[in-house]
Amino acid sequence: MKLINIGYGNMVSANRIITIVSPESAPIKRIIQEARDGGVLIDATYGRRTRAVIIMDSGHVVLSSIQPETVANRFVQTAEVPDEEEQSDE
Repeated sequence: MKLINIGYGNMVSANRIITIVSPESAPIKRIIQEARDGGVLIDATYGRRTRAVIIMDSGHVVLSSIQPETVANRFVQTAEVPDEEEQSDE
């Protein structure tokens, strides 16, 4: 399992991420409110401004205070690193 740092020592599973988006649009704000009402919102901002919204395959919505581009870059870097199992086959 690969983890991605989403800020302040918080991690999410890279394999479970569906999308990483900005919270500015009305549809994303609606998704955040519905997740809050449904009890599936995870606020990892530590009281700071929400800059990225991560939607997971479990239906959970994770709020992060780092930029979506930063999270995406960490996601790509994590995907480029081979698994330990793949390395042991060589």
